[in-house]
Amino acid sequence: MATKWGICSAGKISNDFMVALQTLPAEDHQAVAVAAKDLKRAKEFAKIHNIPKVYSSYEELATDPNIDIVYVGVLHTVHREVVLMFLQHKKNVLCEKPLAMNSSEVREMIAAARKHKVFFMEAMWSRFFPVYEQIRTLLSQKAIGDIKVVRAEFGSNQYHVSRAVQKELGGGALLDIGCYCLQFALMVFNGEKPESVTAKGFLYETGVDETVTIILQYPGKRQAILTCTMMVGMPNQAAIGGSTGMIQVPSCMWCPTAIILNGKETRYPLPQSTKFMHFTNSTGLSYEAEHVRQCLIKGLKESPLMTLADSELLATIMEEVRKQLGVHFPQDKA
Repeated sequence: MATKWGICSAGKISNDFMVALQTLPAEDHQAVAVAAKDLKRAKEFAKIHNIPKVYSSYEELATDPNIDIVYVGVLHTVHREVVLMFLQHKKNVLCEKPLAMNSSEVREMIAAARKHKVFFMEAMWSRFFPVYEQIRTLLSQKAIGDIKVVRAEFGSNQYHVSRAVQKELGGGALLDIGCYCLQFALMVFNGEKPESVTAKGFLYETGVDETVTIILQYPGKRQAILTCTMMVGMPNQAAIGGSTGMIQVPSCMWCPTAIILNGKETRYPLPQSTKFMHFTNSTGLSYEAEHVRQCLIKGLKESPLMTLADSELLATIMEEVRKQLGVHFPQDKA
């Protein structure tokens, strides 16, 4: 039986999610409804992606009994209120990253998911790429010995994009793209909490972070050095240095198609689509969608690969980084 998806928002990332979903077998995945506050946009979206039902409010989507899970692609400033509404209606939810504006919002959402006994996951799509799967396998096999140093970078010239720089829209490099570098390090260190977080960077004129470097220090002389910037493009690579070897992830580290183990490269082609996509390698969102389907089939309430604890730790570290840089959002408590 197909997993029936409800799509919350008709924006760019929702478009790409739908394109990815349509690379999967129709007998496994079906988008049955879309909701957007602009009914005209929702109707256009439904026509492009062949979605049978259209709603002009998220509440209507929440009360549709024909939906197995809702994909939430709205702006992260409203993730909390929108996700809580779906959870309260006992809907399973896959919510785009970053999960919320701060750690207290994330904890509130997690508590609601557990209270209502529904599946809930942050859509950190990177975790489900074949390259990331291979990295986890290699690390579990101690293929590069003991991990000593992790590096990751993500730089994109996007300071001209209003969403990226406006504080009221949850702007800044960290929440938008730095989260990918952080989640990579957290995955490599298997969800372990670092013993210290040090952040240095610069703020844009609007008060959001424009360039940030983060050092995560772990017991046993282990370290992660992570850099993100919205001012310039970077090679956008990642590397894991171990006592007996090295794993490299060439560009793009957040949606990779290749891995290099001790100098030997292995490639993983992406699903193909001729439809228009807004973001790099977006058909890779299909890996995440299929993972969610498997979790639902097994009756799981959270993903074993992107756990709720992972999301909470990620949010907590990002909050500490912003605190050190002096970035404060209206959603933050005084």
